[in-house]
Amino acid sequence: MKTLLGLLALVALPAFAGSVEDAMNKPGRLPADIERDARSRPDAVIPLLALKEGDRVADVFGGSGYYSELLASVVGPGGEVILQNNDAYEQFVGKALRDRFDGRNAGNITLLSSEADDLKLGAGLDAALIVMSYHDLFYDDADNGWPQIDDVDFIGQIRSALKPGGRFLVVDHAAPAGTATAACKSLHRIDEAYAIKRLSSQGFRLVGFSEALRNPADTHSKLVFDPSIRGSTDRFVLVFEKS
Repeated sequence: MKTLLGLLALVALPAFAGSVEDAMNKPGRLPADIERDARSRPDAVIPLLALKEGDRVADVFGGSGYYSELLASVVGPGGEVILQNNDAYEQFVGKALRDRFDGRNAGNITLLSSEADDLKLGAGLDAALIVMSYHDLFYDDADNGWPQIDDVDFIGQIRSALKPGGRFLVVDHAAPAGTATAACKSLHRIDEAYAIKRLSSQGFRLVGFSEALRNPADTHSKLVFDPSIRGSTDRFVLVFEKS
């Protein structure tokens, strides 16, 4: 794993035409978004998508739309960001999602409410991302409103929506090495090596990564919502291309 990632660090990524810094400095951003910048490092994460003005991007399980608003600034008014949530996510983010659009211009963002078995992403996407939610594909808790998801079908829908060579960015909380999906429900974490292997078997090729969200002090043993680690978990950042 380390050898593979070391080699990928040397791969030149395509030029990034937008300005994440301008997006982060845009007047009128929500205070909660500005506060989140330091722990989410969009300046290091978003460039991995290699977006251009006018591109179309899907923010899958995008929650309250933190990344969606930044992406909308990057792709500009000629582009489009699809902010997709299922019913469970919409209920979870609730007011925060409404606040983003209430009396504000968040950019060219299309709100999409759809379930995992029919994402309704359409076709012709230049990029897609799923941030801190990939592990939810392996989280089964129907009693508490979270449906069982067929990850092969789910990822297949994203792949079908992407153009050839389209990029797919995955950010998630790291689980102990070798645990595969065992910590997805108990800790809301997933094993990085497993994620790479799984996605690589589903028509994606790993082309880059970032270490910006790493935290070596995280033992990978605590629930990500534990106050002692919340917001500062060890997170992997991987970018794939549709192969």
